[in-house]
Amino acid sequence: MDKERLVAFTQELIRERSMSGEEQKVVAKVVAEMKALAFDQVWVDEYGSAVGVIEGKKPGKTLLMDGHCDIVDAKAEDWKHHPFAAVIEDGYLYGRGVADMKGPLAAMIHAAASVDRNKLVGKVAVSATVLEEVMEGVALQQVMNAVKPDAVLIGESTNFALNRAGRGRAEIVVETIGKSAHSSSPQAGLCAVHEMIRLMQEVEAIPMPSHPAMGKAQICLTDIISEPFPGHSVVPNRCRVSYDRRLVPGETSQSVLAQIQALPKLKDIQYTLVVLDGEEKTYTGKTLKGLKFFPAWVFEEVHPLVMAALKGLRASGFDPKLGSFGFCTNAAYSAGIAGVPTIGFGPGTEPDAHTVNERMKVSDISKAADGYLGIIHAVLN
Repeated sequence: MDKERLVAFTQELIRERSMSGEEQKVVAKVVAEMKALAFDQVWVDEYGSAVGVIEGKKPGKTLLMDGHCDIVDAKAEDWKHHPFAAVIEDGYLYGRGVADMKGPLAAMIHAAASVDRNKLVGKVAVSATVLEEVMEGVALQQVMNAVKPDAVLIGESTNFALNRAGRGRAEIVVETIGKSAHSSSPQAGLCAVHEMIRLMQEVEAIPMPSHPAMGKAQICLTDIISEPFPGHSVVPNRCRVSYDRRLVPGETSQSVLAQIQALPKLKDIQYTLVVLDGEEKTYTGKTLKGLKFFPAWVFEEVHPLVMAALKGLRASGFDPKLGSFGFCTNAAYSAGIAGVPTIGFGPGTEPDAHTVNERMKVSDISKAADGYLGIIHAVLN
């Protein structure tokens, strides 16, 4: 494996500003690298995700390694180095997406390409999926329909732990309904914002369920707005808030909403409550739709995939702990919906994602590639 080329390729990926729905340039670089590394099959699906396959000499199972190629934005004035310059300083590579997750994606591509096909039993596929930052797992479904994997590896940051579980996510929207009036006579109306304050106090006091592998679920207010807006001399008759609800296994969209609907102190408040419907347009012109409910997932410590991956990592010089993702990943589809055995492994930590001055040790990128190679050999051979 050419470690210098791997780092240079990671820099190339970072230099492409690939916001969700604008990933075409970074996908083109992924495709070019896969072809240059002699992947047996390379294609771009209808939603714009890139997929490459390495075929072993003997038939067998298929392992899919997935890394999304979209990023959240970054303001250059907030950064030590320009977020899309991919500067290396003091052993660290700086840039938006280096941890989440262009460094891991590059490492997976190079690890797959370095496999000895004569010893490989089955196939290893690598996907660079789109729109993960806004709709986790929705684009991965198309990839999995084509690849039909027996196991999935999500390359998100785990700090080199082996994750066997992950929290899910739901986007919940609540709207309170009041009565408009002139602000000189507020007693003639009913302020929807005041009603929302009452509702929020009750919602945010709900005891959250927990799971031994991933801790507590949580709920976080992410947006609030009143109507009419701007409100000149008028009592607002509507107030809308958005909640990010982090999920643990066993929770459904119905159970999450029922928690709120069952609150006795909300009975005299007029409100609506929904899990948001998502709709995102891909750079290919296709539209992805789906409920913004992405389920949590978990596999036992003794699951064959977990045990094989542990064996492969230990053979590659790692001593990994078992862990779980605190954030939501594409595994919400592969494991949470499709039920395909799934694990997570990658360089960097979860707090590295979406931060100003996002960075990763250069040595960790090549170290991750060694880990991915170890997992490939152990899982497929």
